[in-house]
Amino acid sequence: MVWVPLPMSELKELLLREPRLTLAVAESLTCGNVQAHIGRVSGASNFFLGGITAYTLAQKVRHLGVDHDRAAVANCVSGEIAEQMARGAATLFGADLALATTGYAEPSVDQGVKVPYAWWALAHRQGEKWHVQSSRVDCPDATRVQVQAQVTVAVITGLIEYLRDYR
Repeated sequence: MVWVPLPMSELKELLLREPRLTLAVAESLTCGNVQAHIGRVSGASNFFLGGITAYTLAQKVRHLGVDHDRAAVANCVSGEIAEQMARGAATLFGADLALATTGYAEPSVDQGVKVPYAWWALAHRQGEKWHVQSSRVDCPDATRVQVQAQVTVAVITGLIEYLRDYR
C-alpha cells in the first residue's frame, strides 16, 4: 500500500465540527486504501463508521443496492455507479457522508480501456435529501498501485474540499 501525505487532521476537524458528521466508504478499485487512510487518523472512531470493499457486480448489488442492469452495461465503472455505491454505503452504515471508488487500475483490452481511470463519488444525506457528486480521475502511464494511490488522494482531497465549502 502506498501512503500519501494528506491533511487528515483537517478531515477529522471538519467532520467533528457541530453538527458532527459520520463517514462510510465503499471501495472497488482502491481495495481498502481509502479506509486505511481514514483509519490512520487518531480518533477516527468518532466519525468513521466503517467501509466495504465490493469488487464484483454481484456484491455491489447485494451490499450497496447498485442497479444490476445499469452496472452490467458499464462493467460497474461510471459516475452513476460510483454515486449508487456511495449512497449504498451511507445507507448500509447509517452515515451522513459516504465515499465510493470504482474503475480500472490497469488497461483492459476486453473493455476497450487503454488508460487506467476511475470514478469516485461522495454522497451526503441531509434529512430526506441527498447531495451526490462524482468525478473522474484519469491515470495515464500509472502502474496499478499508482492508480490506486492517485484515486485515494483524489477522493480524500475531494471530501476535504467539499467539507470546507459545506462548513
